[in-house]
Amino acid sequence: MKLDQYDNSLKLNLPEGTVLLKQGTRSGKLYILIEGRVEVKREDTLVAAIDEPGAIFGEMSALLDVDHTANVIAATPVTVYRFDDAKSYLQSDPQVALTVARKLAQRLNTVTTYLVDLKRQYAGHSNHLGMVSEVLASLVYQQTEEFTPGSDRDPGP
Repeated sequence: MKLDQYDNSLKLNLPEGTVLLKQGTRSGKLYILIEGRVEVKREDTLVAAIDEPGAIFGEMSALLDVDHTANVIAATPVTVYRFDDAKSYLQSDPQVALTVARKLAQRLNTVTTYLVDLKRQYAGHSNHLGMVSEVLASLVYQQTEEFTPGSDRDPGP
């Protein structure tokens, strides 16, 4: 994705500490990181610190029509492109949609690889780690249109 292809009116310079996306809300916005570093936090847990130009945030909420699943916070001053109507933006250009699909596939591959490694490490365990096989199967084979993230223990997303 070429970052210089966008209208400069979509470009924002945001200070450190700015909350781009708030977990549990739907903003309809999509961001593309130009420079700086953001932290992705789910509740109080740091999921990732991202400084890769071209990183996209908000696409999961837009594609699944659900609340944002994490907070995205500027860890340094950041420059981003902001699209106020993520769905329309994603539908507007097949190349953009393909780029987002590739990034999502990359994330899924990383998580699946990690879970397979866990499955190998804890195969045969009778404790909760033995459930890795079930978790992996449900992630890989879930094909329904609608789903609710969460668990029986904590049904919230």
